[in-house]
Parts: sequence; structure tokens; C-alpha cells
Amino acid sequence: MLINLKSRIQEPEVQELLAYSVFPEPEHLNQAIQQYTESDALHLEGYEGEGQLIGLLGYIHTGADEVTIKHIAVLPENRFKNYGRGMIAQLLEKHNPDRLIAETDQEAVEFYRNCGFVVYSLGELYPGVERFRCVLEKDEDTEE
Repeated sequence: MLINLKSRIQEPEVQELLAYSVFPEPEHLNQAIQQYTESDALHLEGYEGEGQLIGLLGYIHTGADEVTIKHIAVLPENRFKNYGRGMIAQLLEKHNPDRLIAETDQEAVEFYRNCGFVVYSLGELYPGVERFRCVLEKDEDTEE
């Protein structure tokens, strides 16, 4: 189950995980911490196991039935164990959006594809860095 991490944003283990989800520059981490601190609209939740924070997920409601993932990270030693997929599943269960959106780079695009997202190239938004828009639409065939 996801737990609220906003009140724990100053804890080193929360900041370490958040750092994995932003460009590896201290200023980007500081900007993300400031955004979560100042915005009530941004949610920051995490997954703990065996007394350790394993992953985090930051998101915002960007429409009545739309959620955008801003940050997602899992400790390196716990990657490829379905924690990221599990956090997305819990987010979908909790909010039941029609659309879940994320923007990512080449490194994480296969993760989103494997979670069922449709991936669109946004081109080079930053010099030498291709970005991707990942969209997961609610499957209307499975609705009751």
C-alpha cells in the first residue's frame, strides 16, 4: 500500500529516491523538493517493505479523469522486481483515472511499455535527449 511521503520530503531516504527520478543535477532535485513542499496539488507517495522505503511515486491530477506521473523511482537494488508496476497499479486502483500520463527518457521507456502504456516520441526536447510521452488509457471493454 502506498503511503504519503509529503511530510517526509526532508528525509534523506525520500530525497535519495526522488533524486533517481530527476536529471542528475542537485538543482533539479531541489526544484522537485520545493514543488512538493509548496503545492497541495502534487502528491508524493511511497512503498515500504521490510522497514525500508523501496520506491516513490509523485503525481498530479491534470484533468477530471486524468493523472500525470511526475516522478517514479525504485531503489536500484530493488529494480526489476515489479515495485514500479505495483505502485502504478495502486495509483490506478486509488484514483481510477481514464488516462494516466508520464513523460520519460529512453532509459525508462521500456518500463512504461511493459506496463501497458502507449509510447509517443516527443523528439529532442533537450539537446541530445529524446523524450517520450507515455499514455495508459482505461480499457473501455473491461468496464462494467
